[in-house]
Amino acid sequence: MTGKPKSRLEKSGVSLKDHPMSVRALIGGYLSAAFAITFLAALSVYLEYPYAAAFSILIAWVIIPILWITDRISFDGRRIRRTGLVPRIIARATGMRDRLKLSDIEQVETIAFPGIRRGRNVYFTYRTAIVGKGVRFTMSSKYKGFGDVVRSVLQRLDEDVLDITSIDIRDYFFEKHVAGERVRRSEIPSSDVLDSSFRDIHLKPAADNYPSDDSDSVERAKRLRRLANELRLSGFLVQALEAFRRAAILRPRDAKLLFEFSECIRSVAGYERDENLERKARAMMRLAERHAGNDSELLSRIGESYFQVGDWQRAGKVFKRVVGAIGENFRTLRGQAELALREGKMAHVIHNFAAAEQVAGTTSLRRWTRSEVEYFSHLNEDEEYMELEISRINLLDTLDRLRRSSFRFCVSGFVVIILGIALPNDSIANIGWAISGISLVVWIVTLLMSKMLAPRIPFELMEVDE
Repeated sequence: MTGKPKSRLEKSGVSLKDHPMSVRALIGGYLSAAFAITFLAALSVYLEYPYAAAFSILIAWVIIPILWITDRISFDGRRIRRTGLVPRIIARATGMRDRLKLSDIEQVETIAFPGIRRGRNVYFTYRTAIVGKGVRFTMSSKYKGFGDVVRSVLQRLDEDVLDITSIDIRDYFFEKHVAGERVRRSEIPSSDVLDSSFRDIHLKPAADNYPSDDSDSVERAKRLRRLANELRLSGFLVQALEAFRRAAILRPRDAKLLFEFSECIRSVAGYERDENLERKARAMMRLAERHAGNDSELLSRIGESYFQVGDWQRAGKVFKRVVGAIGENFRTLRGQAELALREGKMAHVIHNFAAAEQVAGTTSLRRWTRSEVEYFSHLNEDEEYMELEISRINLLDTLDRLRRSSFRFCVSGFVVIILGIALPNDSIANIGWAISGISLVVWIVTLLMSKMLAPRIPFELMEVDE
């Protein structure tokens, strides 16, 4: 995979087996535990139990941070594993895995979370989940080493395992300081200079007057396209638009360039809440679709993008075009299955996943599609199992709402506690402690229940009951 960014270790030729790369695990679980224990410490102080308070503070502010710092997700070139004490204990207690071979990875999903805005720039946080054989490793770009680990893993996987954003991360992601340096070295003006003109995107540039087929123009367009994608993922959206615009002038019929250009326009339109840009993004996507020809890989990604933005009808047309003109491929069949699921056509879901299993390129993908076929087949054939699954999903939604509400009540209780101490009024303070304490218990219980109910109900249990 030439031209794609590599890790520092891979560039230096150092063996990953001898020197695994790693990134810190997510802090969420540790933060929740520290929050609950800190509350107990504060309650112990209020009730005048100094030793219990000191012990709780030691656990919350010393031991838990150490456990998090030592909990890392590492990659040695063959396996991904969790190295922390807590995940090891949980893995042994539950019989779950704490490591995963590359050949066992079934799905990789990446979600982009917009963060701080500086002018027109949006600093994204990416969270990548790697799933296989019931194990899930989640990494965040907030932590140092994310780019090295994720790129090294994704470059070794079949592309059908990755979603669209994961493909972009594999090909174009750079750490923020590296992306900032590339911006400074590039010929693209700053976002302040482009602020008044970034909406001026012409869908039909006078491209016929440009020598877009000579080698210099082609090479320059490639450099601009790569720079534009790197800027897009790093959050320099306005400058990314300008780089895409310049590349599109040189290569106005490059379907992949037009597709990525439309994705960038859509991102800017979302954060600017600009309907005009949104329309231009859709028009650019149609232009990419028109020039894609028989590129099944690109058309499949276009269909997935339509599906993500909620244009179900267009997504279905693109998927059917691929199947009719070029033939079935894994991504197209999976996309058709997801569309059929949205429409409630269970038989079509099963058929498309079964067909996807036949064309899957890896054992892990065949295993994943086979499990999807079995799951949806049981949903379709067993009404009792379907009712249980619907109940589980509805309960998860209820627990999620209850968890959010209980956390807000817990924080509100803190305000009452502070008010009672400031007055001072023991009755008001006691009410605050009661509100926060009960809410915290509800929050913990709903959190644990959500973790327990997240996996699908094994349909083998229904067979045992029978």
